Amino acid sequence: MTIKIGVIGCGGIATGKHLPSLIKVEDVEVTAFCDIDVTKAQEAAATFGTAEAKVYTDYHELLKDSSIEVVHVCTPNHLHCDMTVSALEAGKHVMCEKPMAKTTKEAKTMIEAAQRTGKKLTIGYQNRFRADSQYLHEVTSRGDLGDIYFAKGHAIRRRAVPNWGVFLDEEAQGGGPLIDIGTHALDLTLWMMNNYEPESVMGSTFHKLSEKENAANAWGPWDPKAFTVEDSAFGFIKMKNGATIILESAWALNSLEVDEAKCSLSGTEGGADMKDGLRIHGEDLGTLYSKKIELENKGVDFYEGDQVDEAEEEAKAWIACIKNDTEPVVKPEEAMVVTQILEGIYESAKTGKAVYFNAHEEE
Repeated sequence: MTIKIGVIGCGGIATGKHLPSLIKVEDVEVTAFCDIDVTKAQEAAATFGTAEAKVYTDYHELLKDSSIEVVHVCTPNHLHCDMTVSALEAGKHVMCEKPMAKTTKEAKTMIEAAQRTGKKLTIGYQNRFRADSQYLHEVTSRGDLGDIYFAKGHAIRRRAVPNWGVFLDEEAQGGGPLIDIGTHALDLTLWMMNNYEPESVMGSTFHKLSEKENAANAWGPWDPKAFTVEDSAFGFIKMKNGATIILESAWALNSLEVDEAKCSLSGTEGGADMKDGLRIHGEDLGTLYSKKIELENKGVDFYEGDQVDEAEEEAKAWIACIKNDTEPVVKPEEAMVVTQILEGIYESAKTGKAVYFNAHEEE
């Protein structure tokens, strides 16, 4: 059985992550490409599509194609909800790139559409498929760390501001590094803890280095006038069971403690972190120990053309769940909690007050 896929949005995340991975999956064909910039859609089709692949500038036209079973939504964040719901209602399974949505309300709308249509929905948190993430998840699922009551999510860049597209546009994206890379660190942390019931958050966002002219940056200087999102953000998250999470995110921060899409965990029986390879540590027979586990597949950046195994593994797992009619690895209900917490951090930063909520209910 060959599964035909359509891709909405043919920018960097589609051509750097989704498409190169999908074409390596057995029994998959990418037969439709949509982008408001027709040149991008044409180029993606020529590189990754079948000989008969179709190109669109209106995603509604793509969704009319009954031969397409799966749609990947790879557009700016503010478009995720409407496009995903439309695709689900058109009878397609949907992989939506992270974050799930700008708001919890939008995320709920997406989940309701998936439930109503009976179609599968997942979100692109590929870092779960890294070798170190998979190993650590087995460790935590087995209970080796005991009750994990304190954790940190790490997403810090010293100077790596994505200054292209709409990354710096708050209206289109909903935020900066918190919603862009902090979302990966938070997803990993919650997944390792298997804890999706937040009680409250406190947050701070900063616009400090974004105001600098001709700043050093991995992709060249940014335009301070166009930089409408935060350059760094930090959250303090309290879970219903008392567990506490600190989330740190930055595109530009004067720090040498640079980590991205990683977490540190502290439990009653042991701890673990991903900061220097993967380290598991604890106490045995009255002696403290630390064990370093060397694993590959550490990359997280898809914008320079480097492909890493987690993107392929994500694509394989996604297609397998469609073929076998099983649950996706990244469940939309889990991704919605990530969105809920991020939204709470932004709200807290604006008001200066803690935000309280229930895990799956609006205030």
